Amino acid sequence: MQASLAAVRVTVFCGSAFGSDPDFRTAAADLGRLLGEAGIGLVYGGGHVGLMGVVADAALEAGGEVIGVIPRRLADREVAHTQLTDLRVVDTMHERKAQMNDLADAFVVLPGGLGTLEEIFEILTWEVLGYHEKPSVFVDVNGFWSGLFTTLDEMAASGFIAADAVRRIRRVSTSSEVLAAIRAM
Repeated sequence: MQASLAAVRVTVFCGSAFGSDPDFRTAAADLGRLLGEAGIGLVYGGGHVGLMGVVADAALEAGGEVIGVIPRRLADREVAHTQLTDLRVVDTMHERKAQMNDLADAFVVLPGGLGTLEEIFEILTWEVLGYHEKPSVFVDVNGFWSGLFTTLDEMAASGFIAADAVRRIRRVSTSSEVLAAIRAM
C-alpha cells in the first residue's frame, strides 16, 4: 500500500447492532473520526443502525466522505442512512459487495455478526484467488475476533488455507492502530 493515504477509501464491515460491549461502539466512533480527520473516504453498508451508523456518523462529523451501499430490500425497510455524501441503492447483496470492493483501497472489520463475516470472507477469498491485492485489517476489540483467528490458524495447520494468506490479514487491538496497519501493507 502507498505511504500516503490521501484520496484513499476504506470499506468498513461491521454490525448493524451495537453488540453487548460498549467498547464496540467506541471503536466504531474512533475509526469513523480517524478516517474523516485523515481525509480517508469511508465506504460501508449504508445503514443508520448499530455500529454501521456510529462509524458513518463519526466520519461525517469529522468532515469525511461517506459512501453507503445498501440493497433496496434493506433501504425499503427504512434502515438507510439519508445524510451520507453518497447513498447507492443496489438490487442484491452481491452487487453491494462488488461495489464496496470496487470503491475500496483497503478493508477494515469491526465487531459484527453473520453479515460482517460473510462480507469479509468473500473479500478475503477474492484476495486469495487473485482478484485484488487490497489489505484487510480486523479491529480485535477486547479479543472479539480471537476465536476466528484461532480457527483460521487451525485451517492453515490442517492444509485448507495457505499460512501466508492468514498472515496477510492484519489484526489490531484498537481503531487508532488501523491507519498504521494499512500504511504498512
